Amino acid sequence: MQYLHTMLRVSDLEAALAFYCDGLGLVETRRYEAKKGRFTLVFLAASDDVERAKADKAPLVELTYNWPAEDGTAEELTGGRNFGHLAYRVDDIYATCAHLQSQGITILRPPRDGHMAFIRSPDGASVELLQAGDNLAPQEPWVSMENTGEW
Repeated sequence: MQYLHTMLRVSDLEAALAFYCDGLGLVETRRYEAKKGRFTLVFLAASDDVERAKADKAPLVELTYNWPAEDGTAEELTGGRNFGHLAYRVDDIYATCAHLQSQGITILRPPRDGHMAFIRSPDGASVELLQAGDNLAPQEPWVSMENTGEW
């Protein structure tokens, strides 16, 4: 398993970048804008980890900025809503999820696509699991499994 990132939602991307980059000294390593989904992802690495981050070998902070709605209203980040999730890359997402289930852990978002799953810690922290390399071929019981709760 490889630790990937911690995702934080931000209400003002420029203010967040000023804090994390100008203040803390983190460095933007990549950015993704999803026009259809109306969000921007900015990945930041500690200054000593920039080269490792370029090779996908360093943990990152992912800032997620959800664009304002068409009417101009923005999502209010209350009640801890700004913390998104921890993310880990795993060698076999199906084996990992089967192991977690055997431990009594509910798979909230099953890996139907052979790529991504979500679970929650006992304290409610969301954890994303991502398949290393190519997606695995879809297989049961995961393909037919419904989402449960929130992640």
